Amino acid sequence: MSAERNLTSLSPEDLVSALGRAAKSASRKLSQTTEEQINALLHCVAVKIRENKDYIISENEKDTKAGEEKGLTAALLDRLTLTPARIDGMADGVEAIAALPDPVGRSLWDTTRPNGLKISRVSAPIGVLGMIYESRPNVTVDAAALCLKSRNAVILRGGSESLHSSLALHQLIGEALEEHNLPPAAVSMIPVPDRDVVGAMLVANQYIDVMIPRGGKGLTGRVMNEARMPVFSHLDGICHIYVHDDVDPSTALEVTLNAKMRRTGICGAMETLLLDRKLDEELAKNIVANLIDAGCAMVGDESAQKLDSRITPATDDDWVTEYLDAKLSVRYVDGLEAAIAHINDHGSHHTESILTRDESAADTFQKNVDSGVVMHNTSTQFSDGGEFGMGAEIGIATGKMHARGPVGLEQLCTYKYYVHGDGQTRPK
Repeated sequence: MSAERNLTSLSPEDLVSALGRAAKSASRKLSQTTEEQINALLHCVAVKIRENKDYIISENEKDTKAGEEKGLTAALLDRLTLTPARIDGMADGVEAIAALPDPVGRSLWDTTRPNGLKISRVSAPIGVLGMIYESRPNVTVDAAALCLKSRNAVILRGGSESLHSSLALHQLIGEALEEHNLPPAAVSMIPVPDRDVVGAMLVANQYIDVMIPRGGKGLTGRVMNEARMPVFSHLDGICHIYVHDDVDPSTALEVTLNAKMRRTGICGAMETLLLDRKLDEELAKNIVANLIDAGCAMVGDESAQKLDSRITPATDDDWVTEYLDAKLSVRYVDGLEAAIAHINDHGSHHTESILTRDESAADTFQKNVDSGVVMHNTSTQFSDGGEFGMGAEIGIATGKMHARGPVGLEQLCTYKYYVHGDGQTRPK
């Protein structure tokens, strides 16, 4: 506790430098650990999370109470709240990551040259990751577990709304590291809500190799504009579902409802519904009524408003808005190409889905929509590393370099080349 008090008394720059130096050193120790050591550590983390459920919830209640007093929306409070089931889910996620194949030391490619040199490309840790995120305390555990499994050290900066929850979870991870004779600095956490620390992290490229933002447009935009290191960008989740005219009615009703209303505050929630102009009008009416009756507010273009009197006019801003709430924009489009064009022009390159029985239409949609995840006949809420079999994810990358879509273990590795010779020299 005295060490933490010493850290909180430092300036933002000195705090980041202290954590950065320690994380750099810890990353070298992590790179030497075996798969068995890391898996044992992760199982220990899972046990500690389950055994300290009451402590975690008591700390989380401090955050949720403060969030209510600040007037956070129901969706944001839902993202912030930890229940016994969600805590068990976090522990399950850590164990799922432990069960995954070791991402480090894999041979990705090899060749033998005419001169006898044997060259292979081998996966390796990146080093030190910086993670800046908002509201969701479970990200603390997901990020830590993924980074440890991939032998990366990480410096975490959670949102001020979830500070008590995140620090409680971080404390348990630190205890597990110490019990397994690994440096606690392998998973560091900024212990103060000072926003200036974010700026200090973004220029600390001598310590942090990659920055990963996970939050709203303001946070992500700032990180992308100011970071002096590479960024795995996670922009808005402006996710679309396009209902093609050749669609199974039950699929259309069930998938659109799930994609919006299962959890409205996650980045994989549908924010815009596109209806094909040739879609059966009765089915279109049932789709929107199904959503509105479930509590979803809806705005739409003129054609969509004719489907239900409860649909109010949409503005231009609605087509580029991530509501993160029980609200949806709906628009008619003149066919497959128009749907693709709307998504590519207005989306955030996160997750899109087409609902259709026409395999050719689905193929065209998936090939031409410029997003990290493109689905067919399923809910956009499956856009999640855990659902993809990655154990968990550190975010959904909407950029195109290195990582795209769910960022799991493989995406948290880089590679190096091993070259083996037997005395070869290069001719002049």
